[in-house]
Amino acid sequence: MTPDFEQAEEWEKRHLWHPFTQMREWTLPDHHPLFIASGEGPWLRDAAGNRYLDGNSSIWTNIHGHNHPRINRAITEQLFQIAHSSFLGLTHLPAARLAKELVDLLPDSGITRVFYSDDGSTGIEVAIKMAIQYFKQTGLSKKIGFAAFNNAYHGDTLGASSLGGIANFHDRFAALQFPVMRVNGLDELDRLDAATLAAIVIEPLIQGAAGMRTWPAGMLRQLRQWCDRHHVLLVFDEVMTGFGRTGRMFACQHEGVIPDFLVLAKGLTGGYLPLAATLTTEAIYDGFLGDFSELRAFFYGHSYTANPLGCAAALASLQVFREERVLEHVASVIPVLEEGLEQLKQLPCVRDVRQIGMIAGIEVGAADGITFDWRERMGAKVCVAARDFGLLTRPIQDVVVFMPPLCVSRDEIRFGIEVIGKAVKTVCG
Repeated sequence: MTPDFEQAEEWEKRHLWHPFTQMREWTLPDHHPLFIASGEGPWLRDAAGNRYLDGNSSIWTNIHGHNHPRINRAITEQLFQIAHSSFLGLTHLPAARLAKELVDLLPDSGITRVFYSDDGSTGIEVAIKMAIQYFKQTGLSKKIGFAAFNNAYHGDTLGASSLGGIANFHDRFAALQFPVMRVNGLDELDRLDAATLAAIVIEPLIQGAAGMRTWPAGMLRQLRQWCDRHHVLLVFDEVMTGFGRTGRMFACQHEGVIPDFLVLAKGLTGGYLPLAATLTTEAIYDGFLGDFSELRAFFYGHSYTANPLGCAAALASLQVFREERVLEHVASVIPVLEEGLEQLKQLPCVRDVRQIGMIAGIEVGAADGITFDWRERMGAKVCVAARDFGLLTRPIQDVVVFMPPLCVSRDEIRFGIEVIGKAVKTVCG
């Protein structure tokens, strides 16, 4: 490590506070944080020049790889025009173009409107508030409740976290959150009070922070039918699953189901800049129209809403999807991933493997099939061991995530799977 980075490590430990991190351990003298210095394609380099495959797409965000020339160029060109201007009472071309392109990804769906925010959590907040205000302004003011699924994760802002079903993230703040009706599956929907229910929120096809747990086939279609029967709005949180991760542009397209709200973030800009979009229908939009004096407008927004740099990056990302035929490439490499995961299943300390498209979770446990004590943090130890073999990823407790950028090659997938196998053997025996 160069002297500059030795100084930076001191600043890091003295001044920074990392998310989801026990800082007492982080700041121990024998802990040396990994400084990421650069990236190219699906690869990252640290300050010492070591190269790693980006095994979780930099927290599920990167789509086309790091340093993509087209996205770099789009951001640079926009930067020399303007980096940011208010979206309150003003607009700009990248925001308008991006809205049109997002809507066009869902032709004949009824999705026509785009509301921008900053990240997945705020995108969910938008959907929550829109749903409540919509019913209040259309004569159904009793419909203010929400339903979500156990083990769900929809963000960490207070409204979005109310929907979450993972104790570590949400329980400390339960007294401040709004009440949510939680269910395990479709068979429990009929116990809900639909007369007071505004919306149901779900991560379609797969729950991310729950440990990459998949939903049964056909669930989305049945959920859509239930919501239609009971006049309940349906919110799809595609923050993780959007933009090709599942093999289709959006997870909902696997079952041909269109929600009332579609929340996008993470991969929206190709993983370059924070930007979120909450897509909805013309019917929802119409519920907010009226004279100014009626106060029916949606009084919500952020300082960096529709940031032009983010919109430019998102437009370039969608261009990459078209010109580089990304979804065709994904279809060609998914079988390689599936083959590799089958090999990992043979390891004694791999309890389960769950996968949809380019999203995979490898759950480790004792060779006798018993789960590890969560305090042993075996998943984290596997990920640390993987660094020594050239792979960076993070666990969800004892589930090792493998979700590389979509540009990854067949050989790079095989490399990542091989490293996970080595790391599991190193840590678990």
